[in-house]
Amino acid sequence: MARFCELTGRGPRKGNVVWRRGKPKKAGGIGTHVTAVNRRRYLPNLQRVKALIDGQVRYVRVSTRALKKGLIVKPPKRNWQPAEAKA
Repeated sequence: MARFCELTGRGPRKGNVVWRRGKPKKAGGIGTHVTAVNRRRYLPNLQRVKALIDGQVRYVRVSTRALKKGLIVKPPKRNWQPAEAKA
């Protein structure tokens, strides 16, 4: 299953992890130096939520950014109650 938001299309991004060594000049050192740069992937924060899509309730995987923006219409809460027991 791909890690993409079904609404916004937001997916993984590339980035670096930069390893440094030394004491910063501000802190009284001679400066920091980069010792290694590793590639990594930043994954979107996807959540599986129920949504009302085309009049039907179904699960979708959307990013939290889409949830905060209000791009999802949540289905109404169910208020099912058992049938009355006949005496």
